[in-house]
Order: sequence, then structure tokens, then C-alpha cells
Amino acid sequence: MKDPEIGAVLEFLSGANFPQDTAALRQAYDDLGKVFPTSADVTLEKVSANGVAAEWSSTPNAAKDRVIMYVHGGGYVIGSVASHRHLVSELGRAAGTRALSLDYRLAPEHPFPAAVDDALAGYKFLLAQGFAPGNIAIAGDSAGGGLTVATLLAIKAAGLEQPACGFCISPWVDLEALGNSMTTQAARDPMVQKDGLLGMAAAYLSGSNARAPLAAPLYGDFAGIAPLLIQVGAAETLLDDATRLASVAGAADVEVNLQVWPEMIHVWHFFHPMLGAARHAIIGAGEIISKAMDRSVPVRQVAE
Repeated sequence: MKDPEIGAVLEFLSGANFPQDTAALRQAYDDLGKVFPTSADVTLEKVSANGVAAEWSSTPNAAKDRVIMYVHGGGYVIGSVASHRHLVSELGRAAGTRALSLDYRLAPEHPFPAAVDDALAGYKFLLAQGFAPGNIAIAGDSAGGGLTVATLLAIKAAGLEQPACGFCISPWVDLEALGNSMTTQAARDPMVQKDGLLGMAAAYLSGSNARAPLAAPLYGDFAGIAPLLIQVGAAETLLDDATRLASVAGAADVEVNLQVWPEMIHVWHFFHPMLGAARHAIIGAGEIISKAMDRSVPVRQVAE
């Protein structure tokens, strides 16, 4: 059965105008996020997380000792706390936690590994604030989904305890765009196309190896990292990124929950005010994150 609400989202996107200039595109993405206001009961607070600009969000029943650290999408070139505020705050509500959204540095001004460095700094900030690793989840969408996994790898390399879990929405983990779905799903995906993706990859890499594990975590050593929840839409070009990530992580004995949502487009969660499937995905993810924190047993990693 066709979901009529995703049709409305596609119609909404068909009228969107995305400029080519990076500064203008960043503003347009922030403006798109503002179309969906944050709920009135959400409390917001700006903070510096070890030098990284960030924002706390909290709903009335959020546990004080539990947190989701969120790293937004946007190809490492666009996106911000502002563009994703409505999504991050509702994910925190669904999990019953506070959320810390990071405004990590963007390319091309700050290429790889700046985003990973900032995400690791954010995690260390939470540990210094007294959050137990088992009460922290790391989440992100698109490039932020890849950055979520890269951060877990960086945490492992730093010899720190893993968080309770990682939550990847439509993750981008292959900076060469080699997945078959980049072609087979191109006509269905209004958000991500191969040429644009490769352009953002070039800006982010700035000459670095496209298969460096912290840039393209598909090539990382997953042994010992936190469990992963992966949600991806069937109608998106990055579908194969998600399925390959699940396969590689699972082969390394990482607990993986892969969900492929029929008809859904790239990061459909972004459109939760107008899309029931987005609300259901967020609520379901929140429940899984909460349960991961309930059962989390910290495991110390040894730096390689």
C-alpha cells in the first residue's frame, strides 16, 4: 500500500530551490529546518563542548543522567544545530534523554579529520560532565550517520569506553559512491545524487584517502564497537551504504539492527511533522536507545 504522506513530502521537495553556492546552500538548509519549528516544551541551551559549539535540548521528562550526542547530516559541508533542531529534540523525547547537538566544523574550510576530532571532543566533554558511557548514545543522519560510526572507531582508538549504542539514519559510509543503489534508486531519491555526493566527498577529503576508516568507516575495524541501529529508506541512493555497513559490522560480531523502511526517502525523519512514518521511526529508535542504555555494560577498549 502506498503511503500518501510520503507523496506529500515529495511534492513539498519538488518546490524546493537549492543554490550551488556553499554559503547560500548552508542558509537554505537551515531555512528548511526552520519550516518545522521545535516543540514549545523543548528547552534549549548553547554550550561549548571542549571548544566545539553545541546545543543542549531537553523535554520535560528527560532523564538528567542520559544523553544522545547528535551529529547532523549535510555531506560534511552543510547542516547545523539549527537545521536539525526539530529532529534532535524529538529523538531525545522518544528516548527519554537529553540531547547534545554538535555544530562540528565543516568542509571545505575544515576538511577531514576536523569533524571526527570535534565529535570525539564532544564525547570526551560528556564523560567529563559525569555521564557514564553506558548512558550515552551517539546518533546522526547521512554524513552524520557515517560520522557516528567514525566516532565509535575514534573512541576505540583513544582507549575510551564505548557508549551504549550508535544510531545511524541513512548513513553515508562510502565516500566513493560505489553502491549499486546509487544508480538503481537514483530516480526515486530527491535528496542525494552521485555527482553531488562526490563533490562533497572531495571537499571533505581535501586530498585524503577516500578509504581512510575515519573518513569512510565502511573500511574500519569494527571489533568491539557499540551496537548499531541503522534505519534506511528503500527509496534512497544510499541504501547500499546502510546494508554494506550492517554486513561489515555484523561480520565483526557487532550487534546490528538494520531496518529498511519501504517507500521512505533519505533521512525521512527530517519531515516528521508531516510524515507519520518519520514519527514512528523516531519513536522506535528512541525505544531501542533507551533499552540499550538499560542493559549497557561498559567495556574498556585498548588503544591500538
